[in-house]
Amino acid sequence: MPEQHHPTTPSSLVGVSYVMPVLNDVTHVRAAVESILAQDYEGPVEVLIALAPSIDGTAELVADLAERHPDVRVLENEVGSTPAGLNIGIRAAQHPVIVRVDSHSMLPADYARVAVETLERTGADNVGGIMDARGETPFEQAVALAYTTKVGLGGSAFHVGGAEGPADTVYLGVFRRGALERVGLFDETIKRGQDWELNRRLRETGGTVWFTPALGVTYRPRSTVERLARQMFSTGLWRGELARRFPASNGLRYFVPPIMVVGVVLGVVVGIAGLVQAALGAAPWLLLGFAIPTVYLLFVVVATLVYARGHGPRTAAWFLVVLPCIHVSWGVGFVLGYLSLTSNIAKHTGR
Repeated sequence: MPEQHHPTTPSSLVGVSYVMPVLNDVTHVRAAVESILAQDYEGPVEVLIALAPSIDGTAELVADLAERHPDVRVLENEVGSTPAGLNIGIRAAQHPVIVRVDSHSMLPADYARVAVETLERTGADNVGGIMDARGETPFEQAVALAYTTKVGLGGSAFHVGGAEGPADTVYLGVFRRGALERVGLFDETIKRGQDWELNRRLRETGGTVWFTPALGVTYRPRSTVERLARQMFSTGLWRGELARRFPASNGLRYFVPPIMVVGVVLGVVVGIAGLVQAALGAAPWLLLGFAIPTVYLLFVVVATLVYARGHGPRTAAWFLVVLPCIHVSWGVGFVLGYLSLTSNIAKHTGR
């Protein structure tokens, strides 16, 4: 049990502010807001939507939601980034508990109630749970499967589950507003991975980040290969940037995809050199380089047989595509971010 950092307050009296940054997401935002409005939490609440400049009808949709529901308020996010939207919402919030909501997520009805109870019980600065990815099409189901298995996005508890307790980071998060103010809110120069970086500061200033599997949030994954690749590339790019900025705060699992990418590329290059050897009549021992990409392809096939079995042939077929898409896009991004090889990292937001 972590040390108590804050006095507790009866959950029935604690006000909760839901903060949700939104940009061009007309497909999902209504379901996200409706999941907030359906909460069984009995304390005072408000819903703050930080709206970035959108061109797909999102602005009209959230305006309609605000008109229909008095607890919903729309705030202008001229900068447009996720951390800027979060900070705008936090600064405008009236209540001491901040619930971060993603426009791609849907909260279960007991989410805020369980989160506030966990904040009070543990004394943590931030509590969060599992990103429960669920797809509707076979492709989305394959992405969701990859998200929730160790072969996809790694073994973080908020992806694959685990025991309740202190953690490095959690999905989304329910925060004490005072803790956010203590560390200076989100870093707006970090366009992706800002939650991990904020949780790092919370921990470094004596706070506790607490994971509990009792909190699960339904997440809708990207719907096409192109969107998934863009998201994973940006995520890897920023993870590489953060790994370079904060080398002491990174686990070895972050380096597995980039090592794999470098290994496969080198293996292919060496193997091609082996083909040249054979063409010139020399002993083609460099053909052994092809062993590395071959081993990786076998890994993907075996992972598909193990994890996608029982999910239908179309989902399994997409899993063969999704897994390398995640690994390669994330790994290439990480290498570029870690070595500072991108000219303008701020433009990569994963959207």
